[in-house]
Amino acid sequence: MREMGFACWGNNAKLSDKASYYNCKDIRLGDNVRVDDFCALSAGIGGIDIGNYVHIAVFSSLMGAGNISLADFCNISSRVAIYSSNDDYSGVAMTNPTVPSEFTNVYHADVLIGRHVIIGAGSIVLPGVRLEEGVAVGALSLVKNDCKSYGCYAGIPAKRIGERKRDLLELEKQLTGSRVAHRT
Repeated sequence: MREMGFACWGNNAKLSDKASYYNCKDIRLGDNVRVDDFCALSAGIGGIDIGNYVHIAVFSSLMGAGNISLADFCNISSRVAIYSSNDDYSGVAMTNPTVPSEFTNVYHADVLIGRHVIIGAGSIVLPGVRLEEGVAVGALSLVKNDCKSYGCYAGIPAKRIGERKRDLLELEKQLTGSRVAHRT
């Protein structure tokens, strides 16, 4: 990670050498982070911030000019795409990164993935979205709007379909309790 130029990284970070990392100077990793094979982390000027105990599964991607922030205990399932930039598809501007910016109309906005969020396989998260703490997103969903705490969301576009239990908060206390006690 030092040789690749990551901004910072925590203990027990496990990054696949079969994944792709771009602009590492703007990627920050917490403790107990795992990035699986064939992922792409492409940090734009906003950077990518990954908290503690975060897993990014095989074939997932995080990319764009806005900041992408994954809080502690997130799970990004396989083939999830999180974008902090998006082209204008209307035809009033040109698209793709080989075209000079004055001919495009790319939208950039930060994406915040809260603590204990799980995003199901094949889902897409668009720029400007905030997934609050405890959100669960079902597989193959398109998330284009904010999702409220401890809601279960699914569909195209994703809609709230239920509530998620909060038992995991007690489990978090058990996991981190001894570590927290040593910090005081």
